[in-house]
Amino acid sequence: MGEIFAGAAELRGDEARHLTRVLRVEPGQRFEISDNRQAYLAEVQEARGERVTFRVLEPVDSAPIPVRVTLCAALIKFDRFEWIGEKATELGVESILPVETTRSEKGLFEASHKRSQRWMRIARESSQQSRRVRFPEVLPAVRFPAALKQPAGLRYFLEEETAPPLLREIPAERDDTVALLIGPEGGWTDLERGQAAAAGWCAVSLGPQVLRAETAACAALAIVIAAWAP
Repeated sequence: MGEIFAGAAELRGDEARHLTRVLRVEPGQRFEISDNRQAYLAEVQEARGERVTFRVLEPVDSAPIPVRVTLCAALIKFDRFEWIGEKATELGVESILPVETTRSEKGLFEASHKRSQRWMRIARESSQQSRRVRFPEVLPAVRFPAALKQPAGLRYFLEEETAPPLLREIPAERDDTVALLIGPEGGWTDLERGQAAAAGWCAVSLGPQVLRAETAACAALAIVIAAWAP
């Protein structure tokens, strides 16, 4: 949805076509819409082809996400990376940073630049499905050393069972920004572990089981979001 101006809003392109040709919306139907800042209850005024216009009726209260989380996720096969983006959006992530690691498959970093628009579209669609007011930002992919510079009040490096549990490492006095660094299949190299520790990242685990990258991303996000919940 674009800007809301003078009590009116307009939707164009693929999303408008979905409303007109698949859902077959008609004037008078009501929807919740968002300008990526605030949610509103709105009524369809006109629905034709690639253009749908709305009359904004009133703001809709939306529960704020309690903590701003950046998910630094190692690049893995793109179908599974897209699954991470979809589920992380549902869970409430603020931004997603794709990361090339030593054990990331060759070629994924270069190919990721052509996928960025698709990943942003997946995040936007997942936001709509989960009724988020704002959709997350999908950042350009970076190499591992650059990911270690990601700013956040709390920065967690997901390790295996040798590290303390994530939940135990969340302090009582909590910053409102968190970064989670999730590794690839095959795990981290010793060099990467040393670099993360030297950069001040806290190594944490999700229990004794060895998790796939997408499972670890969702589990870690769910723990953090729940820990900050009012």
